[in-house]
Amino acid sequence: LTLPQFVQLMDNFVGEDISLPTVKKLTAFIKEGYKQTEEEKMKPLEKVHRMSHVAQRKQLLEALFEKWDSNACGSLDLEEVVVVLSTFKGGMGKEALMKAKECLCSRYPQLRRVGKLSPKAFQTFVELIASESTGNEDETIGNLVRFLTTRVEQSHTKSLQSSTRRKWLQDIQQAAETSGTSMEPVYKAVIKALSQDMEAHGNNKRISAYIALLEENLLSPEQGQVLLRYVACTADDAPYVLNQVLHRDMKGVSFAAIDQGKPIYVPRVQLHGNIHFWNSDRPVEERKGSLLVLPLYDARWRVFGILGLDTLWDQCEKSIFLTHEITFYEGVCHAFSKAYHHICMRENVLQVAVTALDWLYPRTPSIHAVTTYLVAPGKDKNYALCKVITTDNTGQKEIHSSPVVLLREENLLRDYLFKCTDSSEVTLTSVHGEHHIAVPLHDLSRQTLGIFDISIGQHKKLPPQEQKDLQKMLKMAQAACSEILQRSLEETEPTHVLEAERVANVRHAGILFHWFMLQELRECV
Repeated sequence: LTLPQFVQLMDNFVGEDISLPTVKKLTAFIKEGYKQTEEEKMKPLEKVHRMSHVAQRKQLLEALFEKWDSNACGSLDLEEVVVVLSTFKGGMGKEALMKAKECLCSRYPQLRRVGKLSPKAFQTFVELIASESTGNEDETIGNLVRFLTTRVEQSHTKSLQSSTRRKWLQDIQQAAETSGTSMEPVYKAVIKALSQDMEAHGNNKRISAYIALLEENLLSPEQGQVLLRYVACTADDAPYVLNQVLHRDMKGVSFAAIDQGKPIYVPRVQLHGNIHFWNSDRPVEERKGSLLVLPLYDARWRVFGILGLDTLWDQCEKSIFLTHEITFYEGVCHAFSKAYHHICMRENVLQVAVTALDWLYPRTPSIHAVTTYLVAPGKDKNYALCKVITTDNTGQKEIHSSPVVLLREENLLRDYLFKCTDSSEVTLTSVHGEHHIAVPLHDLSRQTLGIFDISIGQHKKLPPQEQKDLQKMLKMAQAACSEILQRSLEETEPTHVLEAERVANVRHAGILFHWFMLQELRECV
């Protein structure tokens, strides 16, 4: 038990009306009765040491990845890394390198096709090389890190540029973490990052930027099974681009970028002959500039849309995109993908909560209300709680698309919610005579992901059968959430993924709850 967990356990055990002398007696009893063997004392210390060691290694390899990824692209070229590593120890470790590469490609099948190392895959690669090499693994990793560090040189200007760009990419992720389930703040953060980079590092070129997501073409399948719907763009282009639909049989290079799975760059659109111009008001002679279309990948290397940029608004005829700009835009795609799928994950968790509450309410008339919260980062590294679902005593739900944000210092009467988040344990309390049970939903590392705040009114506890049904609901909701989080980590062969699949996944999240409930019934039978 951590300190917050121990305190919460004791708090739940003694209840609210216990006298101070009784608390002192209990404390003395625990001090006298709690014994540990030497082995039991060493076990948690060893665990802490092991966790610290793993965290330090991860931090070291993440810093190395960032040093190599100087343009904040979000991935490294596998073959480029292999070429450099083949000279490690004068080429004496080539056999270990090739074995590690083979093992890496079998673990991440998409690597053979896309050839890109994510931070996680890069860390795995270095660890595999060390495990295949002779000698101490930690020592080998240290030597590899020092070797790879010396192979990257960055000027002060380049380092500053990289640092600034990473800050803008972090802003995209922060927008996702603090926006509930709304994509709008993420779209705005992406457009802002692109505009800021153009001002700081792109000779202040005037650009258009737009995001389009793949959807199934239900209305006119004869024009292609999928279409691209433009969901966000720069303000000047909104009247012409926003909510437009691009079909396969229309002019354009976007579907080629999707099919090939790599960026397509057109330096002079006026000479290309296969470009779709959304702004029909623009005279033909002014349709000049560069166009760049980048595919958007999810964590499984499936294409789910495109990010497009052009310089048609720019008056300078030789306005082109440079290599360092293009690699940064790949980083923006990576950051947007992480943010987009973070919100998809939260939508799925919310759907589990909705389905779970629908199942619970007819069975528990003693429950007065349930408020569902999601944990989100707050200011100064403190977290906030976002109220996302309010359910009254009839089971009627209100889903808050713009969540109400609770900060600890502003909500002293709801401090029990923050105690529940800190300890990641069930918290019991009474507020103005109304009894509450705060129950955490955990992520895969047992940190608090969300909270059910269950009000049972004047009752100190639920009737036995209602309590049993509540426990069953919470168990199934946790199982469904863990399954959703686990699936979001899996990586498979690259393919296309439709925006409609996101909607289908939200429905599937609700079905997951009932699936786990069915499994439970089967086990009981």
